[in-house]
Amino acid sequence: MPTKESFVHATTVLGIIHNGEVVLGADGQATMGNTVIKSNVKKVRIIGNGKILAGFAGATADAFTLIERFEDKLNQFQNNLKRAAVELAKDWRTDRFLRRLEAMLVVASSNEILIVSGTGDVLEPDNQIAAVGSGAMYALSAAIAMKKFAPHLSAYQIVKESLSIAADICIFTNHNFEFVSLDKK
Repeated sequence: MPTKESFVHATTVLGIIHNGEVVLGADGQATMGNTVIKSNVKKVRIIGNGKILAGFAGATADAFTLIERFEDKLNQFQNNLKRAAVELAKDWRTDRFLRRLEAMLVVASSNEILIVSGTGDVLEPDNQIAAVGSGAMYALSAAIAMKKFAPHLSAYQIVKESLSIAADICIFTNHNFEFVSLDKK
């Protein structure tokens, strides 16, 4: 059985709702222990018939499973982000198979952003900024400061610069970024 350190993990995912935009970005690095395995993993995507953004941090296969389950919940609840997230979190916490999955999700619609975890948490963060992964606190801190002190910046600019700061600090985060976005309605 592989040790916890051998699972592919670590990353930085950051999402923000700002000035009429919703942007989610992530770096592309996947590591196993202290080795970079892949530098361009796609960790953010548009789902829910183009109305929902989702990003993941954690074990890649686990995260893909959770994204698929989340999409099923979105379909079941007509793209109601919060309801789908709560139902996924309930399943994730109680299902024997799902509760072993090691990942976290950031999901966003045009007017709300959430963090979903396997401990049953569905968090709606302050400032409409959400971050998960090993570089999350670096990116989150930078995004909060930029949103507060440079409100003229676009959501994309804030996410890009914040991820760049995280990548400069966190060894599990690289500069191969990918972004997805929605227009706020």
